[in-house]
Amino acid sequence: MWLPVRFPQKNNGYMKGLYILEKKDYRGVVFNIQRYSIHDGPGIRTVVFLKGCFLKCLWCSNPESQDIKKEIAIYPKKCTKCLNCIKACPVNALKLKENSSEIEIDRSKCIRCGKCTQVCSSTALRLIGRDMYVEEILDEVMKDEVFYRRSGGGVTFSGGEPLMQVDFLKNLLIASKKEGLHTAIETSGFSSWQKIKKVINYLDLILFDIKHMDSEKHKQMTGVKNKLILNNARRIAKIDKSKLIIRIPFIPKYNNSENEIKEIFRFAKEIKVNNINILPYHNFGESKYINLGREYKIKNISLLEKNDLESFLEKGKNMGLNVFL
Repeated sequence: MWLPVRFPQKNNGYMKGLYILEKKDYRGVVFNIQRYSIHDGPGIRTVVFLKGCFLKCLWCSNPESQDIKKEIAIYPKKCTKCLNCIKACPVNALKLKENSSEIEIDRSKCIRCGKCTQVCSSTALRLIGRDMYVEEILDEVMKDEVFYRRSGGGVTFSGGEPLMQVDFLKNLLIASKKEGLHTAIETSGFSSWQKIKKVINYLDLILFDIKHMDSEKHKQMTGVKNKLILNNARRIAKIDKSKLIIRIPFIPKYNNSENEIKEIFRFAKEIKVNNINILPYHNFGESKYINLGREYKIKNISLLEKNDLESFLEKGKNMGLNVFL
């Protein structure tokens, strides 16, 4: 049964909102909304990136997604050296680097209040992460409704790991389905089955990452073992394999041998999932680590050309799978 929910606004007033099933968690932390995407499900889509992830993949191109809390990113080249941020910081976490005119953050002190970003006119400091209500997000998503209808697109919830904010995700999905949208998530699959059960009936498509079949190697790459992930893939496939696409992040030196990829193909055959999407490694997120004061742990990995993957596409097809880039 649909229940009406009122969405609180910042001024402590109320406005009539969407009709959703649960009254809790109608607000979550979002770090980006990307319109006109064509790589995250069928058709033209809007991708909503939720903050927080259970994994720490070495190649992650969205390191700002890993921590569910908001955080400060620094873009030194944009800094005008006005020093307003230093004056605004309530805990003295900002200072000039020694022998340099660049600003640096003592992240052990930083309370992520964002006051420094509010006085930075050059956007050299940015607060990553924003509290958003379901209604705010749907208003943004529905701006492109005409493109979804014409292209067979819709909305994709990504991250991070969207299942980390599962009740918020459920409300987003229910609201999206009420608008008649095609819904998808991008997930690592590392989550309790109880959380997956909350959202599976509201999903038209699940883009499910399988990074390695060897549990210890998986842990070296992501920080967690893969038993839970594989079990969840099996259970989803048993319920409705047609909504499942297995995606393989193809990372040179980590999981790009013929045997490693064929093991994932065999797993897909075992659970009767035919659609496999290979995602070639890229280093687009490397600069983000610097901005967040973190180390990018895999370097000097060669970028891939389509020709480098042709043999894997062919092997998958020979096994009766639909393998695509």
